[in-house]
Amino acid sequence: MEESSNFLQPAIPQFDGYYEHWSMLMENLLCSKEYWSLIENGVTVAPANARADQQRLANESKLRDLKVKKLPILIN
Repeated sequence: MEESSNFLQPAIPQFDGYYEHWSMLMENLLCSKEYWSLIENGVTVAPANARADQQRLANESKLRDLKVKKLPILIN
């Protein structure tokens, strides 16, 4: 049986010619999904001789990057 949900999934903002408005909506969406740091900092890459904590952070960053790339599928 399917559960009903009162929450609406956010739609990805479509660019309507007004960059400032669209960019604000996109930033809000990415912040709400906790992906904005990827935009600001990029994906973390571990050095060749990485410690365990550096490797873990790099793996988490890569996973978040993959999630961002699949965001349109996850939202719609």
